[in-house]
Amino acid sequence: MGALLNRNSIPVPDDPSFFDLLAGSYARLLNRPLGAGSASWLYHQAPFVVLAHDTGPDPRFVYANKAAQTCFGYSWDEFTALPSRLSAEEMLREERQSILEKVGRDGFVAGYDGVRIAKSGRRFRISGTVIWQLIDEAGIVRGQAATFGDWSDI
Repeated sequence: MGALLNRNSIPVPDDPSFFDLLAGSYARLLNRPLGAGSASWLYHQAPFVVLAHDTGPDPRFVYANKAAQTCFGYSWDEFTALPSRLSAEEMLREERQSILEKVGRDGFVAGYDGVRIAKSGRRFRISGTVIWQLIDEAGIVRGQAATFGDWSDI
């Protein structure tokens, strides 16, 4: 799992090892399941958004399920080339960074609401968001992930 989230190796969309990292971290930190039975279901069929970025100096998305791709308007290849900070408008990036730092300190944040921006420039509000640290079974932080099921255009 050590090389799982480096900049040269993006997991495939329905990679079972990456699913184990996502779902395992979520369950360990929040004491409840992510709500996805398999990597394939989470990627292709989940009705909620799941995103993840790596731990680089300018974190880049390494995962975006089909719901995320629909919501944000990016393909898999576009998402996995995108710095995650670009999911928020410039004027809201400081707030976003503050939340990510809190996640880094506390392991997760639940109930986050915020505004995001799609590829087209469409702005939308996300609510009830859970953001958590991707921590492998050895305790190594591999990135951060977020999930939300509610969003609406502004």
